[in-house]
Amino acid sequence: MLKRNVTLLVLSLFLMIVTSCSKEDKVTCTTCRSDQTPDFELCKESNGNASVNGEDTGVKYEIYLASLQETGVTCGG
Repeated sequence: MLKRNVTLLVLSLFLMIVTSCSKEDKVTCTTCRSDQTPDFELCKESNGNASVNGEDTGVKYEIYLASLQETGVTCGG
């Protein structure tokens, strides 16, 4: 009985760790284009910042994207 309880506890802890980490690690990316620059990859990192070609900009994604769009950069579709 004790062995079963320990197994259930370990399994529960494992599932909690896996599901909580998977939400935090989500990164979404899109390709951006401009007449003045080559195409580049813009990502929203798990910390909410924008990264360009893998380099964290230190700026929140929504703010960075809005600034790009104001200068005529097109991202996505």
